[in-house]
Amino acid sequence: MKASPTSPKPSLRERQRATVRAEITTAAMELFLADGFEATTVDQIAEAAGVSRSSFFRHFPAKEDVVLESIADAGERIREALHARPAQESVWEALGHAVALPLRGFVDDPERSLRANAMLTHTPSLRARRIEKQLLWQDLLVPEVRSRLGHRAGTAPDARARALVTAALGCADAAIHEWVRAEGDADILGLYSDALGAVRSAASSAAP
Repeated sequence: MKASPTSPKPSLRERQRATVRAEITTAAMELFLADGFEATTVDQIAEAAGVSRSSFFRHFPAKEDVVLESIADAGERIREALHARPAQESVWEALGHAVALPLRGFVDDPERSLRANAMLTHTPSLRARRIEKQLLWQDLLVPEVRSRLGHRAGTAPDARARALVTAALGCADAAIHEWVRAEGDADILGLYSDALGAVRSAASSAAP
C-alpha cells in the first residue's frame, strides 16, 4: 500500500531488512532460473546473496517464500489499481483492468516471465503455495468490489463480490497457463482479454 503523506517513514532497521530481503530474492531468482528450483539449495542462495544460512531463514521460512514474495506484493498493487479505477466503470471492467496489471510485466520482460511462470506452473510445491497466496488476493479485492456494488457492512451476506473477483483472477490464471503452454509465443494480454470476454458472454447468455 502506498504510504500517505502522514504515514511514518520506515525506520533504518526496516529499510535495512527490506534491502536484505531484496538482495536474497534477486540472488535466489537468478539461481532458480539458471539451475532450476529443485536443484537450488538454501545454502547456495545464502552464499550468492552474501548472507548466512540463519540470516536467510530470518527473512524467509522456506525457499518457496522467496519466489512468492512478488506474488504477495502484486495483490496489493492490484487492489490499489482497482481503487483508482473510475467510479463510473462497471465492476467487471474495473476488475479486468486492475487484474491485468501484473500481466503487463510479461510484455516488458517475456523471457524472464516465461521462465518464472513455467517454474511456478510445473513445480508442485510452488503451485500449491501460489494458490494460497492468490486466495489472499481475494481477501484484498473483495472489499473494494463490495463497495462498488453498493454492499454495506452489516447487511445480509452477498456472494457477488467474491464470485467476480474469483472469476477475474481465474481469467488471468487461464491466460498465464495458455501462454506458458505456448512457450511465450502468444499475446498474454490478448489471451487475458479473450478469457474476460468469454466469461462476460457466458454470463450474459445465461441471464434470464
